Amino acid sequence: MTIRWGILGCGDVCEVKSGPAFQNATGSELVAVMRRDGAKARDFAERHAVPAWYDDADGLLADPRVDAVYVAAPPGSHAELALRACAARKPTYVEKPMARNAAECAQMVDAFARAGVPLFVAYYRRALPRFVKAKALLDAGALGTITEVSCVFANDGQLDLNAADPPWRVRAAEAGAGLFLDLASHSLDILDFFFGPLVDVSGQAANLASSCDVEDRVLMNFHTAGGALGTASWNFASSVREDLIAIHGTAGTLRLTTFGNDPVVLETGAGPESFYLPNPRHIQQPLVQTIVDELHGNGTCPSSGTSGARTSAVMDRVLESYYGSRESGFWLHPERWPGRRQRTLDEPPAGR
Repeated sequence: MTIRWGILGCGDVCEVKSGPAFQNATGSELVAVMRRDGAKARDFAERHAVPAWYDDADGLLADPRVDAVYVAAPPGSHAELALRACAARKPTYVEKPMARNAAECAQMVDAFARAGVPLFVAYYRRALPRFVKAKALLDAGALGTITEVSCVFANDGQLDLNAADPPWRVRAAEAGAGLFLDLASHSLDILDFFFGPLVDVSGQAANLASSCDVEDRVLMNFHTAGGALGTASWNFASSVREDLIAIHGTAGTLRLTTFGNDPVVLETGAGPESFYLPNPRHIQQPLVQTIVDELHGNGTCPSSGTSGARTSAVMDRVLESYYGSRESGFWLHPERWPGRRQRTLDEPPAGR
């Protein structure tokens, strides 16, 4: 049996990172795509040799050739589209972050559980060789007792946070927050993959240098389930680029990047050891393969709706001081956000 996929929202992420994965995975086939702009949906279908295209979600969901659905639209549409796929009883793979907030995630998890339909989330690093190797080293006790976890990321202008028409990733109604949800979610999900659910999570967020309303600087403190202390920092308005996860233990240190293709480096008393495990061209293909395998009854995908919802709950806790309530609909009232109101009392950020 072949799992026949349909994509809701065949935008840029589908061109190389994910779309071809459904065609190349064993036991998988991409049979339909949808985009509200029908001309773009047709263009994608023709260029990628996909048999069918649609300009509305209902048409794709009603197609009997589609066994499973990949939701690749911006996060503001994730819950709605996933719930419609659930109602059509189609196993669903949702892009990350899973939704705009933990409340939407919980709604999705509950609906799929009641329907008995599988739900997966595109935290694809859980299946990439670099992170699988790092987890294997941690699980084998290579670092001894884990004592400290540190995560640092700085963005040197990948997206213009002062643009007159900012991209959807920094519009809360579509993204759920700023770049923290889009980018930090990957690192936080990997920490969940390595250590299990993070606990004692707290954080601070601010907008210090951007004309958009959302946060551009975030700090976080936490504990791992095993008790190690953790700190994390994200700066989306930096002059330099940084990307490092460092895990320290009584017997050594493990270093790796979230977004790079750098080697995993293990440092112990025996000296440093590097593991170069480059990402595949279609970076989501290893995770897609685990989904296809699970749907065939062979194995389990490591990124479920339940694990994806945990990451969203962590991000909500970190951002509470900036947005106040993270309940659904908070994005409609930026004038009520405590962090934004505080900013208006101070000097305007650079670039305004």
